[in-house]
Amino acid sequence: MPELPEVAALADVLNERAVGRVVVKVWPAAFSVLKTYDPPVDALSGLEVEAVSRHGKFLDLTIGGLHLVFHLSRAGWLRWKDDQPALPPKPGKGPLALRVILDDPDLPTSPGFDLTEAGTQKRLAMYVVKDPSEVPGVARLGIDPLSDDLTLEVLQHLLDGAGRAQIKGVLTDQSILAGVGNAYSDEILWAAKLSPFKPASNLTPEEVATLHEALVTTLRQAVESARGLAASELKAEKKAGLNVHAQTGKPCPRCGDTVREVSFADKSLQYCATCQTGGKPLADRRLSRLLK
Repeated sequence: MPELPEVAALADVLNERAVGRVVVKVWPAAFSVLKTYDPPVDALSGLEVEAVSRHGKFLDLTIGGLHLVFHLSRAGWLRWKDDQPALPPKPGKGPLALRVILDDPDLPTSPGFDLTEAGTQKRLAMYVVKDPSEVPGVARLGIDPLSDDLTLEVLQHLLDGAGRAQIKGVLTDQSILAGVGNAYSDEILWAAKLSPFKPASNLTPEEVATLHEALVTTLRQAVESARGLAASELKAEKKAGLNVHAQTGKPCPRCGDTVREVSFADKSLQYCATCQTGGKPLADRRLSRLLK
């Protein structure tokens, strides 16, 4: 799933390539992708892309006073093309979810971008709204982790408010911290040497300070690593920078212990027992059920 650093990099790509160009057409290729009907998607045609911004994991294109907002969800991606096909895409079972065609009088081609989604679970969502706060997912977002407003005191308040909730879940709760997902929460907790199962309100002041530093530093480093890369290069850059997430069975880069995994539902988390849990492996609920 694209998280804050990748979405920020995609916003940079669109700011560089889409801003100042006029929308020729927005074609939803999958019925499930469009979540709004008023204003209609055709209202964007003929309007200029004025700015691109990010709200958590949401991308927001300001287009002639309207907003094209989309969330790539778990398996979505953005693919920029210097020359988009002139004919509308054929709806079907392929990965294409949305096509945007732009006009540039200085080019003989029609640039633009596609939104694609792999797999059978179609969760990619697009909205055309007058204000991004009309999108329910945007309206519920918590504080941006890279905002200057996320001081140590504010983080302490958020953790206290989460009570006994596990710190892993708090980091990925978009109504608390906007933009952190499964991968970077694993990386942040590894950097802070904290168990993902530790109750949020049980952290000592020293642990909260360490978590704050790990949260900000991990995300800022990832943003910097992704800056300037083409959209096609971002996935590989993210994977190359991971220490424990998706590294099950490999040695921990810090201590050499084997990176372990806990699976739940359709997700999993990775951690180092030596660095994060005092050497004690965490119970894998799915494995425990299989052994019964």
